Amino acid sequence: MNKIIRMPSFGSDMAKGTVAEWLVKPGDTVHRGDVIATIDTMKGLIDLEVFDEGVVDTLLVPTGEQLPVGEPIARLRLAGDAEQSEGAAGSAEPEASVVPEAIQASSSIVRPQADAAASSVRISPAARQRAGQLGIDWRTLGPGSGPDGALVLADIEGLAPSLKQQDSDQQMRQAIAAVVIRSKREIPHYYLEQDIPLARAQAWCTAFNQGKPTGQLVLVNALIFCALARALAESPRFNGFYRDGHYQSQARVHLGNVIHLRGGGLVVAAIHDAHSLGVERMMTALRDQVIRAREGGLRSAELQEATVTVSSLGERGVDRMQGVIFPPQVALLGIGRVRSAPWVQEQSIIPMTQASFSLAADHRVSDGHEGARLLNRIDRLLQQPEQLE
Repeated sequence: MNKIIRMPSFGSDMAKGTVAEWLVKPGDTVHRGDVIATIDTMKGLIDLEVFDEGVVDTLLVPTGEQLPVGEPIARLRLAGDAEQSEGAAGSAEPEASVVPEAIQASSSIVRPQADAAASSVRISPAARQRAGQLGIDWRTLGPGSGPDGALVLADIEGLAPSLKQQDSDQQMRQAIAAVVIRSKREIPHYYLEQDIPLARAQAWCTAFNQGKPTGQLVLVNALIFCALARALAESPRFNGFYRDGHYQSQARVHLGNVIHLRGGGLVVAAIHDAHSLGVERMMTALRDQVIRAREGGLRSAELQEATVTVSSLGERGVDRMQGVIFPPQVALLGIGRVRSAPWVQEQSIIPMTQASFSLAADHRVSDGHEGARLLNRIDRLLQQPEQLE
């Protein structure tokens, strides 16, 4: 049996990708987890893995070609299959994707239309051809740098970078909008919020970091992620996927970490088996993912396997947030800014280091009572940070 490998989706704001480099050739044997290509996206370069054993049958696209999400890029002959590749007469091959759910979004740049006065614009043949390739209506551009104000190739090439950025931005906005519309239309959201004191967590971090070099310091965010992951492991109604009218709880917590990219947009990278990580390993995972996400070094499995998502906008100065669930997940946890605010303790008002935690959850799977228990469990874990080592 042959399997079609398609251009994967590495996030809700991805509509297209480019095969930057093939790392295999037809006839190569591949194993689960092998990286077969590097995909160039607006998020950077991402390694594409395979999830089956087999032999590369055909590479369907050359390097440098941009394709929409979901388009075939290669064919894999599964291990033990005696069928020949496409050349075999009468062979039928099922199509399957390496991604569970490709999110597609069409995009186009709205360009101004020519008016009557534009007929006087002059352009060289090479510039005219390049403008057609880029989808630019050269009649609206006005005089160029050539003789008598003619548009030349350099004038058109100078517009290409800004057009590419406009196209990427529009793709991202359209794709995000499509996911949010689907989520709010299909998922009956409910929301809960709880302020959780973090004085003990911060005190633990201060003591733990005593005498350690900068590269080994543990931030309170690592404790928070550990608490979230362990609470979710004990709360199966929030860790899983809702597909085809049925909920499938996942035993392993792959915590989706929302990372904001420097060039704009975001990526959700899964911290695999987060419930089994201690604070130091969690801190290493968080630090490593941010660096690789912003430099273009994430693997496809990190971008496709999150079972629940965590969004922390505290670093942007936001005290509270209400998130939108990423289907087919059933929950999203939000973390606000760690701040000092008045707190009532034993009939006294004291300054307390705290953060607001929010839960957006799917009412088809859980209810407010269960959501409150999840937030309370997170609170209890953060009041005993030594248990998260």
